[in-house]
Amino acid sequence: MHKITIPAQNRQGRENAHIYDRLSGPTTALVVIDMQNVFMLPTMPLEVPLARAIIPNVNRLAGALREAGGTVAWVQMTADDRFDAWSSWHERAPESRAEITELLRRGAEGHALHADLEARPGDLKVEKTRYSAFIQDSSDLDRILRGRGVDTLIVTGTLTNVCCESTARDAMMLNYKTILVSDANATLSDEAHNAALANVLNYFGDVFSTDELVARLAAGPGLVKRAAAG
Repeated sequence: MHKITIPAQNRQGRENAHIYDRLSGPTTALVVIDMQNVFMLPTMPLEVPLARAIIPNVNRLAGALREAGGTVAWVQMTADDRFDAWSSWHERAPESRAEITELLRRGAEGHALHADLEARPGDLKVEKTRYSAFIQDSSDLDRILRGRGVDTLIVTGTLTNVCCESTARDAMMLNYKTILVSDANATLSDEAHNAALANVLNYFGDVFSTDELVARLAAGPGLVKRAAAG
């Protein structure tokens, strides 16, 4: 698990520690980014070792959100044969990109969700073709979530500072209330992880721990009022 250190100045100017302190389960979605074998198995070229450590927290959040009546969406990076449409990615390292493309094809071992993730039949499974799930032509996630009345996103997965942060940034730009989970995202170093958390906290949304979110989902949208009254 990453060692979390977010500078205090990232919360300056806020009346409360969090800007999204009340969560309504039915209008909230857990968006799980790229928790696939290609990023998680020791034999794979894109392994993120700490991604395996966050599996229990991702499963906890998924269970808590289902219990609260929300949506759980498992988002999988998927190979796109329209190479010209993203040539800036494919041309960076053609040989390694070709290998990654094969591992991320639908049906390939690398494309599958890690076996320890507790996906359920009622959950969404959405494929994306870019780092962000919300950039144009990447996926149908925005359309699906809006159709369900979702206005708040809890973003988890890997890599914190690449696909997760990209998704969180674009979600905020599309007017979602966006939360990045400090101990349910993973990348290759503590420095990169914490920089992404600080950036989202400063400009694009909020940052919570798994425990904080599970407590809020259990309490419902009246949490802040009850806490103040107590």
